[in-house]
Amino acid sequence: MIGGGRIQLNGWQQAAVAVGSAVGALLDPRRADLIAALGETTGKHAFERVVERMKKSPEGRALLLERPRVISAQVRHAWDLPANTFGAAYASFMGSRNFSPDDRPPVRFMETEELAYVAMRAREVHDFWHTLFGLPTNLIGESALKVIEFEQMYLPMCLMSVVGGTARFTEKQRKSFFQHYFPWAVRAGLQSTDLMCVYYEKHFHEDLEDVRRKWGITPAPAAPNQDVP
Repeated sequence: MIGGGRIQLNGWQQAAVAVGSAVGALLDPRRADLIAALGETTGKHAFERVVERMKKSPEGRALLLERPRVISAQVRHAWDLPANTFGAAYASFMGSRNFSPDDRPPVRFMETEELAYVAMRAREVHDFWHTLFGLPTNLIGESALKVIEFEQMYLPMCLMSVVGGTARFTEKQRKSFFQHYFPWAVRAGLQSTDLMCVYYEKHFHEDLEDVRRKWGITPAPAAPNQDVP
């Protein structure tokens, strides 16, 4: 079982949860539970397409069969790997921000166990993608990653998050985002391999730059004359 008990909703209920979650997330972007609910209630067809792609990929099939979780008990070995590895970079990203892999909200609104797992997987690999693309966790970095996630999965929630995020930008942030980060994110999302079909945990021991090249990942640019935390 992925997270807590799943809730079956009819069409009207799904719409109500989606609208309520969208409004709530716009008012308080820190509400990860609302963002998760929005992704689930609007993303069924997108997740179904992801499942079909995973079934055509060797690593994707392994993920669907084994259903690994990105939780402390299963990824703690990353903290012991050499500094040049992908796993160590992920551990550094998490540790420097005092993040825990166990903090993701459970899936509640997916109809099947398979869809629930893929929705949870998409949620849990978010920090892997931050690490691989070299994106910060500020508003600009999160918005740029949502562009990549949309290019990779076509989740409506990602597009809505970009719209909501950019609406909260200052004028300076908006200029930086659309001049530097948005064009890069569109290219990066299209040029990368199918990132939902990657069994990241099996590549922790590999060199970070090697896996970036293997998966077609171009790290984020630094905006000129701007420090991005």
